[in-house]
Amino acid sequence: MNSGPDARTREFYRDVLRRLQADEVPFLVGGAYAFERYTGIARHTKDLDLFLRRGDCGRALDTLQRAGYRTDRTHPHWLAKAFSEDAFVDLIWSSGNGVADVDEAWFTHAREGHVLEVPVRLCPPEEMIWSKAFIMERERFDGGDVAHLIRACGARLRWRRLVRRFGPHWRVLLSHVVLFGFIYPDERATVPAWVPMLLVRRLVREQPRPGTRRPLCLGTLLSRSQYLVDVTHWGYRDGRRRPTGRMTPHAIAKWTAAIEAEPGPPGPDAPAESGAAPPGSGATPSPGIPLETSP
Repeated sequence: MNSGPDARTREFYRDVLRRLQADEVPFLVGGAYAFERYTGIARHTKDLDLFLRRGDCGRALDTLQRAGYRTDRTHPHWLAKAFSEDAFVDLIWSSGNGVADVDEAWFTHAREGHVLEVPVRLCPPEEMIWSKAFIMERERFDGGDVAHLIRACGARLRWRRLVRRFGPHWRVLLSHVVLFGFIYPDERATVPAWVPMLLVRRLVREQPRPGTRRPLCLGTLLSRSQYLVDVTHWGYRDGRRRPTGRMTPHAIAKWTAAIEAEPGPPGPDAPAESGAAPPGSGATPSPGIPLETSP
């Protein structure tokens, strides 16, 4: 059983926290450390997640480079890393889909805490729910984390602020609220009654979208791999791309290219999906795309 980072890694994490604080680079601790603080669930991962404003990333990297650590702007639209041998720290200023930018509200509503005996500020639970709610990959689904955060923090959550965070993507929040009531039938009152009522009213009143030459697929905001076939072969517009999203074609291409380089079940990219066009789409099946045979 994994008991957490070894002594050398823990000292690396402490050094990073203290150096950023000494240089007055504002940051928040998120990931497994904040998750444990809020839920009591300990999950020992191989990294430390630090959230900061986009404009502060350069300062943070400069601080850590001067300390002798190797740094890398791994995905310039949301993530950089600092390394000490095989240990690393993630510096995060957005989310992989470009939705959850770190802004001033993250810091305004941050919570006080300690990580590895260092006093720090933690990501607010509302922002953790917001960013985790969109992670629905084949190899990683953060819905359980969302449910556990609602269970642990629901009575103290700023629900109106959380609803505003989701903005036009309120259906994603509704899906997690519905699942929470399924997972914890005896704790449905944890979510204020007005939240599902508001979101369901939006659902009922929503007008059908007019047909367009290139229909929109927002599935890419939930999974960078499972909806590639929609945008590469079936003619759908990618919901991550401007103006509907915040990502550039270059950022999308780099984020997609990293799929095969990262650990996880093989074959989550577009070529593993069926090339058959969806019924009624009018799209032409792409030749040479094998049908998916695994369940």
